[in-house]
Amino acid sequence: MTTKAERDHMGRPKFRYIRSEPLMAAYRTIPCQNCGKDDGTVCGAHSNWAVHGHGRAIKASDEFCASLCSDCHVPILDQGAHLLRFERQMMWWRAHVRSVVLLRARGAWPLSVNPPDVVQFPFGEDETADTIELLS
Repeated sequence: MTTKAERDHMGRPKFRYIRSEPLMAAYRTIPCQNCGKDDGTVCGAHSNWAVHGHGRAIKASDEFCASLCSDCHVPILDQGAHLLRFERQMMWWRAHVRSVVLLRARGAWPLSVNPPDVVQFPFGEDETADTIELLS
């Protein structure tokens, strides 16, 4: 049970943010999980959606990142006017799932950070079957 202090002004439980320098460094060790580039510009690209803790002046929690190069980061998350919102979400989600799976397989995911659920698609339209295919 949550206390009143643990709830925000909307009555929802407060989001628990993870900030992990080792995890953010790990995202930079693998190629872009959208296009495959390994050009030195790959970084942990935080989700831009509230479901992952993104807010006005706060980035999403660090476990909700995808390893993306600068060429993919901008159109998917920042300036994706030529993509529909759902397309941007799906592209980010696929890269996020691949990032989490690859980092865990390499033993690069920090033990101090619980890995996120990468099976249940979080954006309304049910793409869980596609996610399970990605994990196969």
